[in-house]
Amino acid sequence: MICKWVVSIMSLKSKNCVVNGRWLTSFKMKKGHSGWKLEKMLLFVVASGLVWLLIEGFNVGKYHVYEVVSSFLESNQVYLWAILIMALGYSVRSLSRTLWKNQKRKVHQKKDELQGSSRGAGKWMKKLLVLFVLAGVAISVSIFWYINSEINFRRTETLANMCDERARMLQDQFNVSMNHVHALAILVSTFYHGKQPPAIDQKTFGEYTERTSFERPLTSGVAYALRVRHSERENFEKKHGFTIKKMETEDQTLAQDCDPEKLDLSPIHDEYAPVILSQETVAHIVSIDMMSGTEDRENILRARSSGKGVLTSPFKLLKSNHLGVVLTFAVYDTHMSQDATPEQRINATVGYLGASYDVPSLVDKLLHQLASKQTIVVNVYDTTNISAAIRMYGPNETDTGLLHISSLDFGDPARKHEMHCRFKNKPSLPWTAICASAGELTIVLLLGHIFYAAINRINTVERDFQEMMELKHRAEAADVAKSQFLATVSHEIRTPMNGVLGMLHMLMDTNLNAKQLDFAQTAHASGKDLIKLINEVLDQAKIESGRLELEAVPFDLRTILDNVLSLFSTKSQEKGIELAVYVSDQLPEVVVGDPGRFRQIITNLVANSLKFTHDRGHIFVSVHLADEVKRPLDSQDEVLKKCYTNFSNTLSGLPVVDRRKSWQNFEKLSAIDSITHSEKIKILVTVEDTGVGIPLDAQSRIFMPFMQADSSTSRNYGGTGIGLSISKRLVDLMDGEFGFVSEPGTGSAFSFTTVFMKKEPTPVDTVVQQYYPTVSEFRNLKALVVDHKSIRAEVTRYHLQRMGIFVEIASSLKTSSDSAHSDMILIDEEVCDFHTLKELKPKVFLLAKSIHPTKHNELKTANLVTDVLVKPLRFSVLISCFQETFTTKDKTRVTRKAPTLGTLLRDKKILVVDDNVVNRRVAEGALKKYGAIVTCVDSGKAALDKLRPPHGFDACFMDLQMPEMDGFEATRQIRGLENRFNENVKSDVGYWHTPILAMTADVIQATDEECMKCGMDGYVSKPFEEEQLYSAAACFFETG
Repeated sequence: MICKWVVSIMSLKSKNCVVNGRWLTSFKMKKGHSGWKLEKMLLFVVASGLVWLLIEGFNVGKYHVYEVVSSFLESNQVYLWAILIMALGYSVRSLSRTLWKNQKRKVHQKKDELQGSSRGAGKWMKKLLVLFVLAGVAISVSIFWYINSEINFRRTETLANMCDERARMLQDQFNVSMNHVHALAILVSTFYHGKQPPAIDQKTFGEYTERTSFERPLTSGVAYALRVRHSERENFEKKHGFTIKKMETEDQTLAQDCDPEKLDLSPIHDEYAPVILSQETVAHIVSIDMMSGTEDRENILRARSSGKGVLTSPFKLLKSNHLGVVLTFAVYDTHMSQDATPEQRINATVGYLGASYDVPSLVDKLLHQLASKQTIVVNVYDTTNISAAIRMYGPNETDTGLLHISSLDFGDPARKHEMHCRFKNKPSLPWTAICASAGELTIVLLLGHIFYAAINRINTVERDFQEMMELKHRAEAADVAKSQFLATVSHEIRTPMNGVLGMLHMLMDTNLNAKQLDFAQTAHASGKDLIKLINEVLDQAKIESGRLELEAVPFDLRTILDNVLSLFSTKSQEKGIELAVYVSDQLPEVVVGDPGRFRQIITNLVANSLKFTHDRGHIFVSVHLADEVKRPLDSQDEVLKKCYTNFSNTLSGLPVVDRRKSWQNFEKLSAIDSITHSEKIKILVTVEDTGVGIPLDAQSRIFMPFMQADSSTSRNYGGTGIGLSISKRLVDLMDGEFGFVSEPGTGSAFSFTTVFMKKEPTPVDTVVQQYYPTVSEFRNLKALVVDHKSIRAEVTRYHLQRMGIFVEIASSLKTSSDSAHSDMILIDEEVCDFHTLKELKPKVFLLAKSIHPTKHNELKTANLVTDVLVKPLRFSVLISCFQETFTTKDKTRVTRKAPTLGTLLRDKKILVVDDNVVNRRVAEGALKKYGAIVTCVDSGKAALDKLRPPHGFDACFMDLQMPEMDGFEATRQIRGLENRFNENVKSDVGYWHTPILAMTADVIQATDEECMKCGMDGYVSKPFEEEQLYSAAACFFETG
C-alpha cells in the first residue's frame, strides 16, 4: 500500500509538469496561494498525528501502549515506518515546491505574494522541525522505557515458567515413584503376610524389585523391615540366622566395603525394625534395625500412625556422599479403612517398606532431559525449618540476579520443599529497546533534512515507476507459472492414476470373493475421489491462468437441474432431507451457454448444502429471471412471492435466512451488455438450505481456494474448500455475480446470476419434446396435489405442469372438493390419511422423502396407493411412473435404449498408441472387455506404419505426449497419408478416414481445439471409463 501511494504521488508530479509554460493536465489553481494552503494542510496533518501519538501514549492503558510499541519491535515494521515517514515528507515538500514554481511561472503579477508565502513556509517548517525533534526525543525515551520494561517482564516470566516446569516434572515423577512404592508395600502385605508360609523370600524380593526398578527410576533402593517386639527378638534372630544390628550414623566408605557382621548389635528397645527383604542394590542393609536411626525411627512412627507415605529430613545416605531422603510406608496385616484411628493402625502394623532417594542424582537426571538445562541454576531446599533450610541439591546461591521460588509437594504435609532458580548469565543490554528508540530518533532527525530534500529529475521517478511495473509483471508471471506448474503436476498424477483405476476396474471384473471385491471397490472409489480433486485443482489452475473457455451450445436448463437432483437423490433420501428444484415458467425451454460449467456450479452448491444439512431439513434450488426477482410482489410466480414474504413457509417448515440479502448487492442484476434484451437473458439461481450455517468470522474467506470455516470442517464433513472458489470464478466468467447470506444455526442461501442466449427449441434440445409421444397422452389430465405446505405443493405443480397436466392444490383431503373429479391425487406423506384413501376413486400417488421397499409393497398390495413417488421429483421419474399407470399401449421404455458398448465395439479392430505399458494394458483391457480386437503400439512412428492405408483398423486411440513423435504429429502425418491415398483411388471406392481419438491426461494443454486442428476426431481424458468410451465410440460405430 505504501508503494502504491508513493507511486500515485510521483505520478501526480510527473503529470503536472510544465512544458513551454503550459500545464499538461487540467489542474487549475483558483487562488494564487492555494499551493501553500495544500502544503500547510498536509504538514498540519503530520504534526497533529505525532502530537496525538505523544499525548495518547501517556493517557491510554498499558495494553494500548504496548501495541504501539510492539509495532516498532520487528525490523520490517521499522523499515515500513521509515519508508512511510520519508515518502510523506518528500512528497509534501516536493509537491508544494512543484505547485509553487508552476504557479510562479503562470501568474507573474503575484510574485511578491508567493515569495512572502514561501518565506513564511520556511519559518513555519523550521518550527515544525523543532517540534519533530522534541517529539522524537520524548517518544524515543518512552519507547526505550516501555520496551526495556517488557524485556525484563518477559525475562522474569521465562524464569518462572522454566522453574515451575522443572518443579512440576520433579514433583510428578516423585509422585509416580511414590505410588509404585506404595504398590510394593501392598504386594508385601498380600504375599508375605497374607500367605502362610510367605510367598516372598529375599531372593524373590530382590529379583522382583531389581527387574521392576524401571518403574521407580528415582529410587536408589527399596527394603522391607519387619516389626519385631523385644519379646520376639530371640526367636526372630534364630529363625533368620542373623542378629539385629544397629544403624551406623557416622560417615562410612563405599557401599561394597560395608560388612553388616562388623556392625554393633542394636541396643534393647521395646521393638525393632530389622530389614529382612531388600533390593540387590541395598542388600548390605539386611539385618540392620531401621528404628535405631533417629531419622528412620521418626519416619516409621509417623508412617504407621498416619497410614501414608512419610519422608525423612535430608541426611547423608548410607555409603554415599549425597544427601537423600527415605520414603516409608507402613505395612498392615489387614486392609485399613480411611477413618481408622492411629491406635488401630499401630496395632495392625506388621512391618515397614522404605525407599531411599538420592536427591542430587534424581534432579540431575531430570534436568538432563531438558534442552535448556544449562540456562538456569537450580537449587532444591528442605524448608521444613525455615530458619535453617537444608540445601539438598545445587551450588551455593549468590544474591545476584533474578530469583524464582517454586514450591514442591512430595506428598508428606509435614515436610516442606522448595526449588530456587536463577539465570546463569547476566542479562545482556536491551539492544531491542536501544535500537528501536535510537532508530526512531534517527528517523525524526533525518525527517528535517527530508523536508528540504527533493528529487529534481522526473526521469528518476519514471524509472522507479517502470521498475515497479516490471516487478508487478514478474509477480503476475510467477503466478501464471505457479498455475502451469500445478497443471503439470496434476497431469503427471493423472497418468499413473489412469493405470491404478484401470487395473482396479479390470480387477473387479475378475472372480473375487466378497471381501476382495469390497477392497477393490473401496480403492476404486478412493481413486475417483482423488481424480475429482485433481479436476478441481486443474479447473482452478485453468481459471487463474486465463485458459478456461466456455462453450456456447443449446441445452435444456431444466434437464440439467433434474440430472443434478438425480446425482444427490440417494443421499438426500438416506438423510431424510427434502430436496427440490423449481424453475420459473418465464424461462425459455432452451438457452445457449455452457451446460457443463452450469451443472458444475449447481452441483458444488447442492453438494455443500447436503453436506452441512441435518435430518428433516431441506435444500431448495430455485431459478428465476432477474427481472422477476427485482419486483417479486408484482410477479405472477407464487413460489417467488412466498419465498420473499414468509420465511417460515418453507419446504421443511424450518425457518430460513432472508435470501434477498444474498443478491441485494448485485450491481448487474438486470444489466444486459452489448446485446438486445430479446437475444439475451439473465437468470438468478438460489440454493437455499437449513444447514448449520457459516460462522460470522469465516464468511469473509469462504471463496478463498482451499479455505474452510475452521480446521475441523474437513475432518467432520470432508472436502477441500475449493468448490466455492471455482464456482465463483465460473460465475464471473459467465458475466454473473455471486453472493450468499448465512446465519449459524438457521442455514444459508447462495445466489448467483448468469447470462444465456435465447434459442427456439428443436426436438433434440429439450427432454419434453424427446418424450413428446408419451407426454401427449397426459395432456388435459387433472391432478389434485394435497400438501399443507404451499411451497412444496407449488413445486409439485411445477413438475406436473411440465407434462401438460392441469393441477389443483389443497391443504388436506377434507378441505378439497375436487378429489372425485380428478384423474390423479398426489398426496404428501405428512398429510396422508389412509382411511380416507380407501374411499377415493382416482389414482393416488404418495409423495415421500424416503420409504422402505417393504412398506412400499404393503401400500400397493393393500390398494391404498397406486404408487409411491420418492422425492426429489424429476421429470423422467414422473414420466416412468405415470406411463405404467395411465398408458394403455404396450408398456415399453420411454427412452430409446442406446446400444451398449458391447454392441458398438464387438469385433471392431482398434489400435491403441501409448508409450506407457500400464496405460496400454488398461486401454487394451477396457476395450477387449466389450469385444473389441485390440492391437497396441508404443510410439507415434509405429502407429504411422500400422495406419498406412489401406489397413484393417476401425479406430485408433492415440496418446498425445510420446517421445520421438507425439500424438499431434503422428495424426497429422496419418491424415496426410490418407489424403494422398484418397487422391489416387477412384471416387466410387469410398473416402478413407480412420477415426482417431485423443487419449491423454493433460486436460489443459490438450484441448479439443488443439486436437481438432491436427485432424483428430474426438477426445478422451484419462482415466477413461465406460461412459467416456461409449461417448467416443458411439458417433463412429452406432450406425455401422
